[in-house]
Formats: sequence, C-alpha cells, structure tokens
Amino acid sequence: MATSYDVIVIGGGHNGLVNAAYLARAGKKVLVLERRHILGGAACTEEVFPGFKFSVCSYVVSLLRPEIIRDLDLPRHGLEILPLDGTFTPMPSGDYLWRVNDHGKTHREIARHSRVDAEAYDEFGKAMQAMCRFVKPILSMVPPDPNTLNPRELMKLLFIGRRFQGMSSYDKYNQVQLMTMSAIDFLDQWFETDVLKATMSASGIIGTFLGVRSPGTAYVLLHHYMGEIDGAFRAWGFARGGTGAISNAIADAAREAGVEIRTQAAIAKIIVKDGKAKGVVLANGDEIYAETISSSVDPRLTFNKFIEAAELPADFLEDINRFKYRGSSGKVNMALDGLPNFKCMPGPGPHLRGAMSISPSVEYMERAYDDAKYGNFSRRPYIDMVIPSLTDPSVAPPGKHVLSCFVQYAPYKLRPGLHWDTEKEAFGDTVVNTIAEYAPNIKDIILHRQVITPLDLEREWGLSEGNIFQGELSLEQLFFLRPAPGYARFRTPIQNLYMCGSATHPGGGIMGAPGRLAALEMLKDLGGAA
Repeated sequence: MATSYDVIVIGGGHNGLVNAAYLARAGKKVLVLERRHILGGAACTEEVFPGFKFSVCSYVVSLLRPEIIRDLDLPRHGLEILPLDGTFTPMPSGDYLWRVNDHGKTHREIARHSRVDAEAYDEFGKAMQAMCRFVKPILSMVPPDPNTLNPRELMKLLFIGRRFQGMSSYDKYNQVQLMTMSAIDFLDQWFETDVLKATMSASGIIGTFLGVRSPGTAYVLLHHYMGEIDGAFRAWGFARGGTGAISNAIADAAREAGVEIRTQAAIAKIIVKDGKAKGVVLANGDEIYAETISSSVDPRLTFNKFIEAAELPADFLEDINRFKYRGSSGKVNMALDGLPNFKCMPGPGPHLRGAMSISPSVEYMERAYDDAKYGNFSRRPYIDMVIPSLTDPSVAPPGKHVLSCFVQYAPYKLRPGLHWDTEKEAFGDTVVNTIAEYAPNIKDIILHRQVITPLDLEREWGLSEGNIFQGELSLEQLFFLRPAPGYARFRTPIQNLYMCGSATHPGGGIMGAPGRLAALEMLKDLGGAA
C-alpha cells in the first residue's frame, strides 16, 4: 500500500496536537489519531452533567509556552486565559491565609501571621525568579547527551555550565539546594509560619508519589513556579470554556495548517519492519502507513503495548520498565447549587475566585502522605479547589457553579484487599467530608458529583498508573534521563519512531514544550523548515 502520510501522530492530547501543528506548518502531511471521542487527552472539557462543563482532569493553565501561543496564534483560534487570583487556605482554628496577586495585600496578610515571613517572602520571590531564569532556557532546549563527543552537544553542556557560572554565589547555592532538597526543608530556610509553608510545599508534590519532606520535591516546586501568563512567573489562570478550549485552539491551528484529525481511532499496534516504524494498525483492524510515527502517549503504551518486545533492544526495554509512574492523585468534580460558605470567611467574596487549598499545616500534608505509603487514600487529603464558574459563567447554568477538586493522595496501588472500583465513592465521600470541616454547607449544595481515580485516569485517558505527567517528575527522571538514558532527544531505538508527550523533556503540565521540541527535532531528520 502506498504511503499516504508523512507523519502519523498517536494521541490527540495537547502535546500531540502541538507536534502535529508544527510539522504541518513545515509542509508535512500529518494525521492525528485519538482514541477518545474528544480531543485534548487530560486537557479536555466535558459536559458531564447537563449544563455543567468540567475541566475533567487538568484544570488550570500556567506552563503553556509563550512561543507556542505566539507561533500558532492561539488567541485567534479562541484561546483566552482568565487570571486566577491568589490562594486561600482556611485553617481549623478559624483563621486563614489568603495570598493574592496584589503584592501589598499579600505582604500585609503574611505579616498578620509573621512580620519576619512578610519580609522573607519578597526575598524568596526574587530568589525563585533567579532560579526560573536559569531553568527557563532549559525548557526550550533538547537535552544534550552527556556521553557524546559531538561538538554541538558539548556546546549545550557548556552553555548550561556558563549560565550556572554566571549566577551569583547566593543563587548557585539556592539552585543546588532546589535540585536536592525536600520542599519543606527548602521552605524552612525562609519561613516560620506553618500554614504558609504547608500551602507553598503543595506545589512540590503534585504528580509525584512523594511527601513534602521527600528529597527532590523542591525542584517540582520550581517546575510549578515557572508558570507564565503574559510573561509573569507564577501566574495561573483558567482557559475560558475550560482546559479543553486550549486543546481545541491548538487543534484549530493544526487543521488550518492542513492536519487531518480523527477521533475514536484507537491504536492497536505500531507496524515495525526491519527496525523501522512504517505505520499503525487501528483497533478495528485498519492499517495506515506513514514515513514517520510520533507517539504522544506514555512509554508503557508505546513500547510495551504497541510494539513487540523482540523489536526493541533489551537494555532499552529494561530502562523503560524501570520508568516510574506511581500515580497518586485523583479528581472530584462537583456541580453546585450555590457557593461554599467557609467558616473562617463567611459568604461569597473574592477569596472564592482563586485557588482554595486544604493544606492547613506541614504535619497535615505529611500525614496525608503517610496514608498513601501504606496503600490507602488519604483520610484527610490535600485538596486544591477552584470554582471556574465565578470567573467564566459559560461553564455552568445561571446561579449554579462548578467546583473542581484536585486531590492528593490517591495512590494507584492500594493495599491488598482494596480496589479502586469499590473504594471510589468512599474516596469521594472523604473529599466532601474534608471540605465540610471548613465549609459545612458543601453537602447541602452538591447537585452532582464525578469521582476520578488513578485507575480511571489509566482506563479512560490512557495515563499509565494514573500519573498526570506520564511519569513522575523526580530527579532521576528529568532532562537527559527522561524517559530513559540515551533517549531523551525524542528519538527511539526504532527508526522513524519519535516520542512527543509529557514523558519526554521537559515534563508535564499543560506546557506543550515536549510536542514542540519533538517536532523541531523531527524536522531536522525529515527535512523541512521549522
């Protein structure tokens, strides 16, 4: 059969769509195949209950690369980001911590808890900006191979070394600490207020099976600190219409460039002949051929499910089998008849327009992890809540609201005798009961509830073990080690087969960088203007 496409992209998540758009803009004939009925992967919007539109999995945006927004002209395709103002943390004592985007107000609020911390907060912000500036170019860089003698690769290593050398000794010290310390140990050096450290440390555990005291979580904190909206570090927001609007804007840009997109087109197998990828077999038996295959799904699906083990080098397969997923988070989405009423700040107000964080103390956060270590979901979990309908009324009927709860910990592997199919509703009840301790009216205003476990994320969204980043963002799985040593440059041991999802550098979040970087590398091999 004659080749009908230059590239087939497996998976219509946001990275796969970015990958396809860049390839098509360079003149390639591209087909995207998505297993689900809608595009976006985990960055999707679905009307789960009539009139209520949920950002079912990923729910906030900050890491989407500015160059992708610019190159694909996403605002013209309908992308609109609405700012998320601040983080509100209720406390059992009846007090609260409320940090907002207004610097003066946040300074006064932290000073209410600790004058020392209010001063330190400014210094911390400056230090983290310096760290972000150091790391930012690495997000747009194809990881160099440290074993190479290729002068171009050595220049990349030299570039990183020179940037590090150019930092002040103070910033160098902070950078090394960030790469090695736990989120709490790092924050302990700056702050004394328990609730402040607990809430800030939460960014260090997202997408990992680690606790706030586990080494390496300080880097994950930085990874989430690097969010950019309009060039401002640490700016988070909602996409109008939900996170699916981001994926749809990218898909529109891709279609405009000539990409063909098919949904409900599940892959059964990647066709490999003589060590080269030649095409794919769909679940319905159809065969589609292309010069090149680009997989935006995770390594377990790509190499363990879609390819015969005999086609892959044994050492590579060993590394892929060692790659850690260990999903640890779940989602509870609720359709509400009103707004939650917090005991510490009753009534509606601007505190409900930002993130609401159930992270009252460092001990609370660590105990939540203790449950997970022994195969239980957290009895008192860390919960990050947002009510996007306050900022974007289009996602709920008039007077009604959507509440999105990101929850940790919900370990994929429960202890013997427990299974997610039977524990699912108990997990949802735990989340509601935990919120009710701070906002007692929550149980009276829930109209509908959707509970998503790590097993659901695996079954429905193809995320192995329910890891939202297609693999943990732990130090041994970053940069030139992601997803395997020697294979961090988006190429694989199979000729003409590439990886372009979150399991590659620079990792997860609604970032798009893996899709873009993979496309640029593919075009070097395939020929075509980037």
